[in-house]
Amino acid sequence: MKRILIVEDEPRIASFVAKGLKSAGYDSQIATTGPEAIVALTNGQFDLMILDLGLPSMDGYQVLERLRSAGEQLPVIILTARSSVEDTVQGLSSGAQDYMSKPFRVEELIARVALRLPAEEPTTAPAGHTAEPAQELSQDGLHLDLRTRQAHVDEEPVELSAREFALAEVLLDHPRQVLSREQLLDLVWESTTETSSNVVDVYIRYLRTKLGAERIVTVRGAGYRLATAEELGRG
Repeated sequence: MKRILIVEDEPRIASFVAKGLKSAGYDSQIATTGPEAIVALTNGQFDLMILDLGLPSMDGYQVLERLRSAGEQLPVIILTARSSVEDTVQGLSSGAQDYMSKPFRVEELIARVALRLPAEEPTTAPAGHTAEPAQELSQDGLHLDLRTRQAHVDEEPVELSAREFALAEVLLDHPRQVLSREQLLDLVWESTTETSSNVVDVYIRYLRTKLGAERIVTVRGAGYRLATAEELGRG
């Protein structure tokens, strides 16, 4: 699993980015200051860094300078409230691979992360070793590729946001099981207290629009599940 260092001093934004990355299949660690980021980079192995510029004690430009002066070629995406052309040019000329201004959409950030990270090569498990977890999920014409984060319905590509993909993945991973709103909040949003259960209904509606209204069944008073082949007329 690819590891990403998030360097951001605003806890709400850092947590939001971390959750979005996790839903897209990435592992992440948060550093809230420049020095903390340097320590994390020294002690850990990362595949990419998301870097804020307005950090306390050592700004993002200084972190980037320290990184590049040490010969480290780690891909860096700057994520900052500074949106001027001058800042963008300075960030890119200082060695960042990409530059995003706040406010931002997490789906766009994850798309840019994916562009900067090479796809992982498939590995064959030696004899006697446990096979790797499934990298694809399929049921009755719905197909998810967990490596590329791409979705298809009856072989036609469907564009899903990171959260929509995570919700579809959970439903596919629990075939024929009714999942309550609380379970979906815990599995997809990792929260049952800070996030309203209404958000589940909203994203179920999004998925029905993109995957087909008949594909997700509402079980009154209980939750949601994927439709069976018989219910889809495929039995």
